[in-house]
Amino acid sequence: MGVSLVFFELLSIWALFLAVLAYLIFLLLVSTNVQWNFFVKAHNSHPNLKNKEIGLTFDDGPAENTLEILKLLKKFEMKASFFCIGKHIQENPEIFQKIILEGHMVGNHTFSHTRKMGFLRTHQIIEEINRCNGIALEVGKVELKTFRPPFGIINPKVKRALETTGHQVIGWNLRSYDAVLSSKNFILKRIIKNIKPGDVILLHDNNLLTVEILEQLLLFLQTNNYRSVRVDNLFKIDAYS
Repeated sequence: MGVSLVFFELLSIWALFLAVLAYLIFLLLVSTNVQWNFFVKAHNSHPNLKNKEIGLTFDDGPAENTLEILKLLKKFEMKASFFCIGKHIQENPEIFQKIILEGHMVGNHTFSHTRKMGFLRTHQIIEEINRCNGIALEVGKVELKTFRPPFGIINPKVKRALETTGHQVIGWNLRSYDAVLSSKNFILKRIIKNIKPGDVILLHDNNLLTVEILEQLLLFLQTNNYRSVRVDNLFKIDAYS
């Protein structure tokens, strides 16, 4: 009787442990996959689009590399969206202004892009978003209404913060992994083989590798009659207040 009781107690403990572990894994997955729209509805793609339009998006600038990206976009007559970090706008105000002047969209990517994003409290996330918005307004005379979460992290605290700030979330459905991979050919092929109308492609304008593959990507788009447009135009939403 005593052995049986101990066995069932251990079994109950293991069952509880597995349930908690499963919940934590589930929470991790839904918090790091903005495309799942679990906590917040994000604009990740436009799957029913008939026109051959896609949205090229660039995160983590503005940076010196952004200037080369702007040249290439102008050369191929394409438009893009740049999700900018507040402190980088402060460091490169002229580049931020040039992005806007050349007709591209800018969005909020928080002030610091901290790696602790998933652990911040709601009021800290609000501060990150508002600081970036304030700098963008001061430097670029635009009040940002779109937001891309760093690392794609959307959890209940980010949800509550966005309910306060009122930003619309822009995700992606085609990730290039240009920030973590080193093979230009692999990155380019990954994008090209999967591309379809309505896709939102995630790139990084602070990465030299991105600059090196962009011309080939734009040439592919042009040759195959694709056009890159701003995501606010792709989704028919307002980029600015």
